[in-house]
Amino acid sequence: MDYEELTVVEEQNQPERKESGKRGRKPGRKASTEKIDMKAKLERSRQSARECRARKKLRYQYLEELVSDREKAVFELRRELEKLHYWALEVDAGRFPEGLQELLEELGALKQE
Repeated sequence: MDYEELTVVEEQNQPERKESGKRGRKPGRKASTEKIDMKAKLERSRQSARECRARKKLRYQYLEELVSDREKAVFELRRELEKLHYWALEVDAGRFPEGLQELLEELGALKQE
């Protein structure tokens, strides 16, 4: 097959197109959206908006709960850090702080298991 035969085959496989020069709706034709009852269309739009707002509300509630849980975790860790810092200062000063013995015993029990 040479080049001329290939171009003929390619041209035969392509569907014919109308060359109107303009895109979009043609004047005088009714679009399918005009056939739909406008009241039903408006009601569907309202329903969609209600569902969208409900999803948005749930998403914000979820995010607020997530932030609240993370804040609680941060406060707990900060409290524990302050306690350990205080204990370190006490040990450096030569004193044995209250609660340190329990922590050491707990850690020792975990290591033995």
